[in-house]
Amino acid sequence: MLTDPTRLPEAYAAAVYVKDVAAFTALYAPDVRIFDTWGGWQQRGLEALHASTAEWFGSLGEERVVVTVSDVQHSVGDTLAAIHGLIEFKAVSASGEKLRAMQERVTWLLEKQGEGWRVMHQHSSLPADFETGKVMK
Repeated sequence: MLTDPTRLPEAYAAAVYVKDVAAFTALYAPDVRIFDTWGGWQQRGLEALHASTAEWFGSLGEERVVVTVSDVQHSVGDTLAAIHGLIEFKAVSASGEKLRAMQERVTWLLEKQGEGWRVMHQHSSLPADFETGKVMK
């Protein structure tokens, strides 16, 4: 849980880099709904997020993922906050060598819950070519 919702990109990146499933899922509300660009298109609830995150982190072996969020914009109210930007996932070897990378657009909606903030909705997207319908990377 975050005390400042604008720190979400930093907390997200840190949890991904160290592959900490508990720290990652702690950023999300129990009833989170995620629209993703991969696999099943959407996930509902913390249990589904925990399972997919554990699978993702486990699949990395000794690799790490460096997450960078750029062009970040946010709007914070008393109980709701919105953050959006461009997010890059860069896989690096144990020695720090870049292996591959991809970029998406991301929007997070956060809700104040008690003393902190949690993501209640996340939406990731990739632009598609109008003529071919294929995702542009």
